[in-house]
Parts: sequence; C-alpha cells; structure tokens
Amino acid sequence: MGAGDDTAPAKAAMEVSVSSSSSTSASTAPAPPPPSVLRSVLLSYAYVGIWISLSFSVIVYNKYILDPKMYGWPFPISLTMIHMVFCATLAALLVRVLRVVDVPASPPMTPRLYAASVVPIGALYALSLWFSNSAYIYLSVSFIQMLKALMPVAVYSLAVAFRTDSFRRASMLNMLGISAGVAVAAYGEARFDAFGVALQLAAVAAEATRLVLIQILLTSRGMSLNPITSLYYIAPCCLLFLTVPWYAVELPRLRAAAAGLARPDVFVFGTNSLCAFALNLAVFLLVGKTSALTMNVAGVVKDWLLIAFSWTVIKDTVTPVNLAGYGIAFLGVAYYNHAKLQGLKAMEAERKAAATAVPKPDDAEAAARLLPEKDGRDGDRKN
Repeated sequence: MGAGDDTAPAKAAMEVSVSSSSSTSASTAPAPPPPSVLRSVLLSYAYVGIWISLSFSVIVYNKYILDPKMYGWPFPISLTMIHMVFCATLAALLVRVLRVVDVPASPPMTPRLYAASVVPIGALYALSLWFSNSAYIYLSVSFIQMLKALMPVAVYSLAVAFRTDSFRRASMLNMLGISAGVAVAAYGEARFDAFGVALQLAAVAAEATRLVLIQILLTSRGMSLNPITSLYYIAPCCLLFLTVPWYAVELPRLRAAAAGLARPDVFVFGTNSLCAFALNLAVFLLVGKTSALTMNVAGVVKDWLLIAFSWTVIKDTVTPVNLAGYGIAFLGVAYYNHAKLQGLKAMEAERKAAATAVPKPDDAEAAARLLPEKDGRDGDRKN
C-alpha cells in the first residue's frame, strides 16, 4: 500500500501476458511450497503478544498519569485530547503522506456520508474515552477490568434493540449470567465508588452503542475502516466534541490549579500518546493477520493479567468475592466467544455450500442448448 504500489496492476498484467504466451513446460512449473504452519502459528502468537503488551501498557500508563496518588494529573479530558491530536497527526501522515493505507474508495467518504455516519460515531467515541479515563481516578485497575466484562451484554442488548441481531433465549440467559457475575464482583469490591462505577458503566454503554452504529452506519453501506483510517476520520471529530466538556469542566480547574500544578512532562505524555497510537497499529496487525475473535479471546487473557498486576504490583485490594464474581462473568464471556466462533464457522460452511451449489456458466449454457433439442424430440414423438 505504499506510494509506489500503483504500478502493481500493470506489473501483474505484464506477468499474466508473459505467462499466457510461454511454453507448456513453463506452465507446468511446480507451485511454491505452502507457508510453514509453525511459522504462521508463531506469527499469530507474536501479534497477540504485541497487542496484549501495548493494551496492558496503555491502561497502566493512563492509571499512573490520572491517579492522584501516582503522577497526579487528574484531567482525563485533557489527556484524551492529547491522544487525539497525536493520533490524528500520525494517521494523516500515514494515510496522506506515506500512503501506508488507502482511504476507502467504494463508497467514497463524501461530506454527507461523513456527517451522517462518522460524526455520531466520533461523538460516542469521545464520550467513551472521556468516561473510561475518568473512571481510573476513582476505581482500581482490577475492578475496572471486571466491569468491562459487561461489554458483550451491552453490545448484544443494543444489537437486538436495533434489530441487527436476533433475540435468542440462550444468549440472553448467558448475558444475565455475565451480569450476575459482575454484580457479585462489585459486591465484593473493597474500594467501591458509586460515581466511578457510573462513569465506567457509561463508558461501556457509549462504546457498545458506537460498535453497533459502526455496523449500522458504515458496514451496512459497504464501508470498511481499519484502525488507521478510523483514526484518520474519527480522531479530528472526536477532538472537536471533547473541546465542549473540556472548556466547561476542565479548563476552569486547570486555570485555578495553574500555580500549584506541575508542568506536564513532555516525555511522559509523549510516550503515553505513542503507546496509544501503537496500540491502534497492533489492532490493525492482529485483526488483519488473525481475526477480531482472536482479539476478543486475547482480551480475556489481558484482563486476567491486569487483575494480577493490579493486585501484586499496584497493591490494589482484590477480595475472594471479587474473583468469584469475575470468574462467573469470565465463563459467560468465554461461552459468548465460543458461540460467536461456532456462528462464524456455520456461516463459512454455508458460503462454501452455496458456492459449490451454483452452476457453472458452461453448464448453464449446455443446459440451455439441450433444452430446445429435447423439446424438438418430444414433439417428433407426439407427431
């Protein structure tokens, strides 16, 4: 997808013409050996490991910056805006200057499509980031990961409400089991803060709505955005929406605390923003080389690692009731991922069956030629 890739079609056409005019011995050349299965597996594990490491780092880094007991810079909207400026700049560099990825051309991103599809998604993304980063001020890292287990519940419920998914009793019972597990984990939380829980639940609701709207507003129209092009289109819009609460909520606090507030460390905020952007690149690699379901399964592993890190390193209190409740929710999320995997396999099998059932053009033409002949023979017999 680089700058010189526009010569690829011409090169491919030349190769086809040369191969078609070559001798029979050239056409019977042995095919290249298939890629090593071990190498593919190792690469998949490498992509998963990179994504888990970066996602882990961004979460812990944000907690370190926002927690008053650590770095002590409790301005989540400002931190999110710094991320958006950094990510939007690098995304524009990759898309417009280096041309690492291409913008969608079918359908093209027109101003009308941008206003109707990207703007609502950008607004929800702004709310999701604002609320989720704010929750780190009030809640422990471990408890936040437990609350995030409600994401499949919110996505499925909204998908049924918007009629992008069908209601199934087994799925709804599973969602109730996940919710019950999270409720037990919340009951056993030692540092329970109602406002922090409300912020995290609002973040889950905003993110689930954003995911459902992506399917309704973009995917249904044939537009597919990878994490880089998503940042290219959504980050500037998200930044614009964040300026409203920033001006009303954080700017007065920043002015009041300007005298006693330490100047932001360029190294800390620069590396934090770089980690956030690298995480989007890792998502691009992981989903592109494996699947979105792989990322969901890896996310479950990451959540357990974060809970262990929060317990052993940050010294957050994790009670047995916490772990029991999250264990219940974990089983529900695992079943949800398993059901999605089986659904994808069934859809793939249906596509293959449909492809093999479709008659070939040559067969259809032969049948069309034979039909008049058969009718003529039948007519001769009747006469």
